[in-house]
Amino acid sequence: MLCADRINRMPAQKRLSRVLNEHVAARTKRNSRCESGLLRSNKKYARRAWGRLPALLFDSLAELTQMYGLSVAAGHLQLLDGRWYITHSGLLRVGYRNRCAGIRAALQARFSDPVTNRWVFKATVYKKPGSKGFVGYGDADPSNVSPMVSGAEMRIAETRAVNRALRKAYGIGLCSVEELGWSPKPPRTDQRNQASPSAVGNNGYHNNGQPRLRDQLCLLIRQYNLDPTLVKAYAADFCGTQTLKGASRDLVESFIAHLAASAKEDLDGLICKLNSYSHTAEVKP
Repeated sequence: MLCADRINRMPAQKRLSRVLNEHVAARTKRNSRCESGLLRSNKKYARRAWGRLPALLFDSLAELTQMYGLSVAAGHLQLLDGRWYITHSGLLRVGYRNRCAGIRAALQARFSDPVTNRWVFKATVYKKPGSKGFVGYGDADPSNVSPMVSGAEMRIAETRAVNRALRKAYGIGLCSVEELGWSPKPPRTDQRNQASPSAVGNNGYHNNGQPRLRDQLCLLIRQYNLDPTLVKAYAADFCGTQTLKGASRDLVESFIAHLAASAKEDLDGLICKLNSYSHTAEVKP
């Protein structure tokens, strides 16, 4: 009661200043607790999805968590070839956290060609009402999208444009998953034109500019929200090897095609199939 009387006797300006300072301190403390909890969650799910990671990746994950409040469990981040990539949902989360005023996307008919299925979009992100906005462009055609999403080039181009505009608006240097291009395979006219074994990794992933199988598999996992550990166990069983790394490229390609078809035709059945490998995945180191 004495403390309350002392505050009431303060001048109005000092009293307001003290209340505001206490509110800011309490909010800062609460945000700090939330960030530390999110970081613990991110590290937990990162280990579950990608196994043991170098300390450098965990440090960058901590920085991304603190700066943008991204969640691994929610699919805001993906790890591909030892680098973090932000997803479309992660960018929308950043915009929401920063109270983005609006996003406008428009087809650029001058640069698009419906005959060849090439589309170009322009997106503008408005951080505040009445602002000029940040502009980003996105293009898509059959040569730079995954075969798994063939026919959806228009939607991919729009998503890429929105992603680039959001990254510009909020200063995000990470490339987004949806912006990754897919190089077409060269025609196989002769056996001598095929890649030599040295150009293929242990798990059949090419380093010569062709689509990486691991990226395709990660895209499927993210698209259908599958468990990466169970998918790897299923893949090894499908290819007849102890681990996915021991499978040839042709076998991995067949598995990816099978997984994409199963997810599209009967997702519930696929999830049941994956759950049957849960015990096997837990036993393996």
